[in-house]
Amino acid sequence: MHNRNQGRGRRPEGGSVRLILLVAALSACVSAPMEPQASATQRPQPTTATYPIKRVANPPKTFDQLNVDQRETPPPALVSVIRNLGQSFNGKVGIAVRRIGADWTVAWNGNALFPQQSVSKLWVSMTFLDAVDRGKIRLTDTTTITRKDLTLFHQPTAALVGSSGWTTSYSDLMRRAMTQSDNTANDTLLRAVGGPEAVRGFLARRTIKDIRFGPGERLLQSATAGLDWRQDYSIGRNFYAARSRLPMPVRVKALDNYLANPPDGAAPSSIVKALAKLKEGEMLSPASSQLLMSIMSQAKTGPQRIKGGVPAGWKYLHKTGTGQELAPRSTGYNDIGIMTAPDGTSYAVAVMIGSTTEPIPVRWQLMQAVAKAVAANHEKR
Repeated sequence: MHNRNQGRGRRPEGGSVRLILLVAALSACVSAPMEPQASATQRPQPTTATYPIKRVANPPKTFDQLNVDQRETPPPALVSVIRNLGQSFNGKVGIAVRRIGADWTVAWNGNALFPQQSVSKLWVSMTFLDAVDRGKIRLTDTTTITRKDLTLFHQPTAALVGSSGWTTSYSDLMRRAMTQSDNTANDTLLRAVGGPEAVRGFLARRTIKDIRFGPGERLLQSATAGLDWRQDYSIGRNFYAARSRLPMPVRVKALDNYLANPPDGAAPSSIVKALAKLKEGEMLSPASSQLLMSIMSQAKTGPQRIKGGVPAGWKYLHKTGTGQELAPRSTGYNDIGIMTAPDGTSYAVAVMIGSTTEPIPVRWQLMQAVAKAVAANHEKR
C-alpha cells in the first residue's frame, strides 16, 4: 500500500501562489456563485475571479503518459500533485485519495487528526441505518422536536418548531442532516440511536480507527468558543452575542485547545477507508448503503469545494463540514465524498483544512485541484 503522509514544518513563503500555479496545471478554475451561507449577515466573500490563474510550463504527466497499472499502484503524477498541493497550501491541511477496489491510498497528512465538524453527520446517519438494518428502529418512525431540542448555527428545522413542537420521521431528519447539514435534525437522530457512544461503537465494530466522535453539536461548539452551553443560546443570535462578549484571550485559548486535540478529530486516510467500505457494502446492508449514497448525492452544501472540480460525466456524492472562525483564522473547512468516473470506477476523496488564514476561493482551488488530479490520472478501462 502506498500511503504518502509527510510531516509539516514552516510553510514556504508564497505558498498561495504555488497552489494557484499548480491548480492551473490541471485546468482553469471555474468561476461560480458563492456556496450558501448559514447567516445572511455574514460579509460577502470574493469569488474565484478575484484570483487569476497562470499556467505552468511543465505540468505533471498524466496516467496515459505513464506505464502504470493503477489497480496495483497509484499514478506517480497523482502522488506528486497531492504532495505539492499539501506542501503549497498556507494552512494545516490533510488530503487522502483511495481508489475503491484497489489497495492504495495517496495522502498528505493522512494520519493526522483534523476537526470534522459536520462531516461527522455521516457517522450518525450510518449508525442510524445500522440500527434500521438490525431492526432496532424504522425509517418511518416519528419523533417530536420541541424548543428544548434546538441546537445552534445552521438549523432550518428551528423555523418549523412551534410552541407545541414539530413531528416528523427519522428518515426526514436524516435527509435534512445530510443534505442541508441541519444541526438540530442531526442531534435528534443522534439521541434516537443512543448518543455519541452508539456512534463510537458502530465505528469500532466496522474496524474504522482514527475517527473520533464528539459530544454533540451544542457541547462541541460552545466549548470551542469558550462557553458553557445554555439552552437559551439556541434562540436567535444569543450564542453569537454571548461569544462576542468573551475576552479575546479566552476565545483564542479555547479555539487553540480545540484544534490541538479535536474531540471530533478524524484522519483523512481513515475517512476514505470508511467511504470505500460504504461503497463496497461493508458498512451497511445493500439497501441502506444505496439509500445513504443516494442522499449524499443530493447534498446542497459546498458546491464549489471538491464538487466544483469534478469533470462533466463524473458523479460525486459527499458531506461537507465547516467550523468556527476567529479572524483571521478559519477552521474545519472540509469536504469528503466519492467520485465515480463514467466507466464506473470510484475514488474516495477527503480534503480537510484544519486551520488557515486563506480566503474561501483559495480553499476552493485546493479542493477542486484534488478532484481534477484524480480525474486527470484515472486509468480508463
